[in-house]
Amino acid sequence: MKGFLIFPLVFFLLIKPDEIKAQVFKTETGTVEFLSKASLNEFTGESASLNGLVDLEKNLLDFFVDLNTIDTGIGLRDRHMRENYLETKKYPFAEFTGKIESIPVLTKGQSRDVTAKGKFKIHGVEREINVPGKLTMVSDNELKLEAQFKVLLSDYKIDIPTVVFYELSEEQVVTIQATLRK
Repeated sequence: MKGFLIFPLVFFLLIKPDEIKAQVFKTETGTVEFLSKASLNEFTGESASLNGLVDLEKNLLDFFVDLNTIDTGIGLRDRHMRENYLETKKYPFAEFTGKIESIPVLTKGQSRDVTAKGKFKIHGVEREINVPGKLTMVSDNELKLEAQFKVLLSDYKIDIPTVVFYELSEEQVVTIQATLRK
């Protein structure tokens, strides 16, 4: 009787191995961008080092970026941002961990709007946020994620520079784009 029970399990594992682990997608090369639109100064900071995963089976999202990889195009501004405001020696990463409110059924070539609810942590402060985004099933092995959310610097105890050259908006718009693979 034991062999009878084991055979269906072995058959299932041999025939459908991709479906068992098919729901976990990862990236190490996603992009994250922040836009600061202050009254006298507008600029962006970008990093192509976004790491993360989307596990549709367990409904888990986890993304992080090393803040030392963010580039605004001006080296002096980058150094001041890291040393004086983000304090990256003490708080090197920003991270979002959460769940999709309603996991969509995705088929190849289709996009679905989603909302993730979870915790965003930066500068040692963690807050619950909602992040609207879009998932696109590019192929059986590739998932595209696009998301955008706003961050108020005061919510995360990040000081705003007072020097006009470094004028920074209280509200930052964060955009994430990633192609994730199985």
